[in-house]
Amino acid sequence: MSIMRRMSDVFQQKVTKVLDRAEDPVQAIDLSYQKQLEALQQVRRSVAEVLTSQKRLEMQAGQLQQSEDKLQGQARLALQQGREDLAKLALTRAQAAQSQLDGLQQQIQQMKDQEQKLEITAQKLQAKVESFRTQRETLKAQYSAAQASTKIGEAVTGLSDQMADVTMMTERAQDRITQMQARASAIDQLVDSGTLDQIGISSGDDIDRQLQARVTDASVDAQLAAMKHELLPAPAPARLAAPSPAAPAASAPAPLSTSSEPIVVRIHGEDQFQLAPGERPELDRLDAAVATAVEGGDSDRFQAALGAMLNFVRAHGERVADDALTASDLVLPSDDMTLEEARGLLGDAGRVVDAGPLPA
Repeated sequence: MSIMRRMSDVFQQKVTKVLDRAEDPVQAIDLSYQKQLEALQQVRRSVAEVLTSQKRLEMQAGQLQQSEDKLQGQARLALQQGREDLAKLALTRAQAAQSQLDGLQQQIQQMKDQEQKLEITAQKLQAKVESFRTQRETLKAQYSAAQASTKIGEAVTGLSDQMADVTMMTERAQDRITQMQARASAIDQLVDSGTLDQIGISSGDDIDRQLQARVTDASVDAQLAAMKHELLPAPAPARLAAPSPAAPAASAPAPLSTSSEPIVVRIHGEDQFQLAPGERPELDRLDAAVATAVEGGDSDRFQAALGAMLNFVRAHGERVADDALTASDLVLPSDDMTLEEARGLLGDAGRVVDAGPLPA
């Protein structure tokens, strides 16, 4: 195959592909219908032209017929006048006119046959155009429905260019949101662990913030205790849960209370708890274990006994509402009290020395 032939084939392929993309089926159908209408009009014009030519021939035939009749009359008149030569000339011309008339009659007949054929063709073409008109509307409706269905399907499945762009933008937005959420979670974790400190005058690490929060809580508890001391009758002093200092000294600690009323216990730095009267013997036993550990100077035993007593109060006591102004019958130290702090507060076989409020 020559180079020119290959170039021609490639050019035709490219042009055909471009034309296929540019061709619109609806426009192609309308163009076909328009061409059929033009063909029908052309046939009708041809019928009119043939009929016009037929009428002209008929008019010529009429004129020849009149001329022949006139010559026949002239021949008769010449014979009547004895002019045979004139009669013969007139008849000769009449014969020529008759010959022409016969030829015109044949042409007129041909025109009539051609006109009939054209009329039949026009009728067939008219029927075809009417049929194609209905078919055209059907084809256009089918193409419109298929086009709409395709567009809807592409939009639903994301195959269309617009929906593909929307899908990509949505995925990018989701990635950005996920990345930002992960970054925020990481920063919160670093701030909580103290790796990242806050910027500003009050910046500090996590230990400073926890110590400051503890000081704030202790200050609030001290203010609350002072306010309750002003508003409510002073409660009887207790040991690490003990009776008032007026109680007689003994080798073993006295019971916390013998009343049948519920006992209100405050854990320092926490809340108030109300215990049922039936819980007093167990609270006495736990308090005696704490006093024994203090007397023996056993730090581990002291921490275990203190924790057991506080857990017992939390587990068996009912928490008193914050807005309730209820005096505490007993005030227990917090979990972080050391043995040295307890020995500094306790004396006389485990009884509380009047040393003011417990430390924060």
